[in-house]
Amino acid sequence: MASITRIFDFPYHQQDEFNSIPDALASKQNGTWIKVSTQEYIAKANHISRALLQLEIKKNDKIAIISSTNRPEWHIMDIGILQTGAQTVPIYPTISEQDYEYILNHCEAKYCFVSDIELFNKINAIKSKLPHLKDIYSFNSIDNCKNWNELLKLGESNSNQDEVEARKSSINTEDLATIIYTSGTTGNPKGVMLSHQNIVSNVLGSAPRIPFEAGKSRALSFLPICHIFERMVLYLYQFYGVSIYFGESIEKIGENIKEVQPTVITAVPRLIEKVYDKIYAKGADLTGIKRKLFFWAINLGERYEPYGANGFWYEFQLKIARKLIFSKWQEGLGGKLEVMVSGSAALQPRLSRIFAAAGIPVMEGYGLTETSPVIAVNDMRNFGFRVGTVGKVIDNVEVKIAEDGEILCKGPNVMMGYYKNETLTNEVITDGYFHTGDIGNIDKDGFLKITDRKKEMFKTSGGKYIAPQLIENTMKQSRFIEQIMVIGEGQKMPAAFIQPNFDFIIEWAKKNRIELDTNHENLIKNEKVIARIQKEIDTINGKFGHWEQIKRFELTPDIWSIESGHLTPTLKLKRKNILEKYQTLFNKIYQ
Repeated sequence: MASITRIFDFPYHQQDEFNSIPDALASKQNGTWIKVSTQEYIAKANHISRALLQLEIKKNDKIAIISSTNRPEWHIMDIGILQTGAQTVPIYPTISEQDYEYILNHCEAKYCFVSDIELFNKINAIKSKLPHLKDIYSFNSIDNCKNWNELLKLGESNSNQDEVEARKSSINTEDLATIIYTSGTTGNPKGVMLSHQNIVSNVLGSAPRIPFEAGKSRALSFLPICHIFERMVLYLYQFYGVSIYFGESIEKIGENIKEVQPTVITAVPRLIEKVYDKIYAKGADLTGIKRKLFFWAINLGERYEPYGANGFWYEFQLKIARKLIFSKWQEGLGGKLEVMVSGSAALQPRLSRIFAAAGIPVMEGYGLTETSPVIAVNDMRNFGFRVGTVGKVIDNVEVKIAEDGEILCKGPNVMMGYYKNETLTNEVITDGYFHTGDIGNIDKDGFLKITDRKKEMFKTSGGKYIAPQLIENTMKQSRFIEQIMVIGEGQKMPAAFIQPNFDFIIEWAKKNRIELDTNHENLIKNEKVIARIQKEIDTINGKFGHWEQIKRFELTPDIWSIESGHLTPTLKLKRKNILEKYQTLFNKIYQ
């Protein structure tokens, strides 16, 4: 096997190891799954490289890709760009026009590739403010917009393939490969510079943790490729010869899972919570013995410990639960799902136990864009799985805990720095260690546990530290609570903004014959709803120290979303934005 040192080596490795996989990349078009073989993937990437050289793309030029869906074109463009020594700049499709203008000017992008007319219109509207941008291309067919097929046609002749090969040979593993602009909650986005080595080392370091049957597994991809988590995993799939099917949209994931029957998916905790909520809702609607069996299985799952630690009698019951109840979960998720890989935020330990009990373990990992991204990951097989942790640190990566509890990371996965911002780079990297901003600890067996974000922890006026993420994650176990943000920095007590689970509350009201105005503005004022959520808060508060307990809360009528500015593209809370949106509620709580 030839050594892999640069990102564009992955498809060639796939071809060498597994011949040409017929469905290396696949997407659904007009109701049909269109498959791209490894051979076609490589051929088209070379077409793109040859065309870009004819457009006089030079080493270290920047080319942006903005796509509202995952698709084979993204990867073909990515490899085609990287082979020329230029850099890929992936951009989220949901950011503001102002952020597009900032990013495209900051990286001095020469070309921009968009997926559809909506994104084309956004970029075209600011094109006059982008002096470095030569042109916009689209993957979809759009009037008055160049199409990426024009580049494929331009690169059909292999007359300049020697020039492509020369460019490839000139690219070192330490060279810059991509700039990823992080979705900052304050100020302008930061451009994280990742080299080929950063990402390749992370793929190879993570590879032994993932239980793939090389050349025989199938993945469904729906998290944004512009995020380093999904992008790195997609390179990992290519390394293992995994067939990659791109989901149509988040809304169609249920349908796509049944069609594709994947053996692996990646997800963020919020999506796993939603999957569980749907399963739970169906179980709650059962009657008689079926309902009793369902909740017996849930109760069993909540007590799950790996490696048979609960003993023979528990394992015997679990075998029955898997046959009678959990097998139905498997069927609902396509019937062949073996593992879910979770990243971006902390997963509720309860869900980790339940899905592992169901035979669909969630491999929870941890990392940041600046660490390419993986630092640690749980693994049911070789390296150990421990509920409530993010597993053991991967190969070639070193982690130490600073005196204040901050997690520091060192290794070939640590970014080159922030683009055009040496000052900020020097603030976060000292002696080769990247300061993650997360607080955590490593137990005696080497398992890493994250307790909170350093910047998100706060002190009450009484001098007590509050770790909001831990409280929020526990509170979200209530089916009445969709989203929650703990507040109270410098105040006498912690409180919270809560977005209720409106759909569940409406169902709850029907079952309990409670008259309820379903308009969100009126629903959150309903005394019975408020009292029921108070009961949930009171119950969960018992798990925390007196100083950590939520003393007051206010319900919000909005659905917290990316579009409305409550959440980042990876579904984390935009705390500053939320605080600004609900300043009136904040004043109501504390004044």
